[in-house]
Amino acid sequence: MAEIDEVLAASRGLLGIVARSLAPALEHVTVPQFRLIVLVTTLGPTRAGDLAERLAVEPSTLTRNVDRLVAGGWVERRPGAANRREVLVAATDRGRALVDEVSARRSRELAEVLERVPEAERPAVVAGMRALRTAMDEPLPEEVSAFGG
Repeated sequence: MAEIDEVLAASRGLLGIVARSLAPALEHVTVPQFRLIVLVTTLGPTRAGDLAERLAVEPSTLTRNVDRLVAGGWVERRPGAANRREVLVAATDRGRALVDEVSARRSRELAEVLERVPEAERPAVVAGMRALRTAMDEPLPEEVSAFGG
């Protein structure tokens, strides 16, 4: 099907951009660890159980990743405000900077690609990407809210 072939080809190109933007970060953290840092950067301090659910990992796997990220200075554990036994995971300044660096690299490369799209076609490209994002249930950062308030 020609439509699928076009989407597959575009997805390979986007994957290349993602891989190039992420490569320097992978010298410090794994992909699952980076995803965790992105989540707590986006969501703010988040309960460990909610992170495990969101990342579809076992709590023990999340704990090991958080331990490694705490040791590296990427995230920190905090007691909950309402319940001090509750453990929240939060990005540190170092973790937020890593996410910002990756995002900036990715944004620059995507901007360069979009510049190569004829100006008259750009609104259609953006609308198509919005439709795909929505169909994949991928929220914008401002649409994401912390679990349980």
